[in-house]
Parts: sequence; structure tokens; C-alpha cells
Amino acid sequence: MVKLIVGKKGTGKTKKLISLANEAVERSNGNVVVIEKGSKLTYDVTHKARLIDTEQYSISGYEAFFGFLSGLCAGNYDVTDVLVDSTFKIGGTDLEDFAAFIEKINALAAKTETQFTFLVSADEKDLPASLAAISEKI
Repeated sequence: MVKLIVGKKGTGKTKKLISLANEAVERSNGNVVVIEKGSKLTYDVTHKARLIDTEQYSISGYEAFFGFLSGLCAGNYDVTDVLVDSTFKIGGTDLEDFAAFIEKINALAAKTETQFTFLVSADEKDLPASLAAISEKI
């Protein structure tokens, strides 16, 4: 399953992600992964979650990001939750590319039974209609 948390900068998306990550760790029988660009969440997310900085792996663009997420799931079958902060900073701001990426992630989520949550810094009305059903406004 894929969920988008959508809102403009400064609306509390990252605080929501921190809360969701910490809750996921408590209920998960597997691994929870939090992905960010930079290392600003180090002290906010519980140490029981795996924190990954995309800058350490030179991930740029949605194709590279999808490959990274696929590899993450393939390398560790007990990943139950993947939460991503700053999605547009990692993949780019092209909304059509983003929609295609989410479609591929949705298929990956179904195959691996993983919950993906992406934070999106945008106005919900600017997103493609195909993403409206999985968007949660902040």
C-alpha cells in the first residue's frame, strides 16, 4: 500500500512522519525504514528504525530511487514499512514522473507487502488526479 502525505512546506509533514515511523516500529514484526535527504531526523526517529540518507548513495531521480527501494525490499524480506521524507528533493519535481514512480511503487508494495509513505511538498490540487485517492492532506 502507498500513502502520500501532502502539504506545503512548514505544514507539519515531517512531524507526522516521525510520529508514523515511531508508531510503525511499535506495531511491526519486521523492519521499519525511514529515508531522507540529509541527516536531520537522526535524533527524532527511534533507533529501532533504520534511517537512510540518500545523499550517501548518490540517489537522484525517480528511476534510481525506484531501483534503490526495490533493492531494499529484495535484500531484506522483513521490511514492513518504508517512510520517505523530502520526496521531491530526492526524485525531482516533475509531477508526471512522480505519478509514474508511484504507480511502480504501488506494484512493488503489493508484491512485497510493504507499506510505503511519501511526504510531498505540494498543494494537493497540483498533483495528478491518479494520486488523489492515496493522498492525505496536512
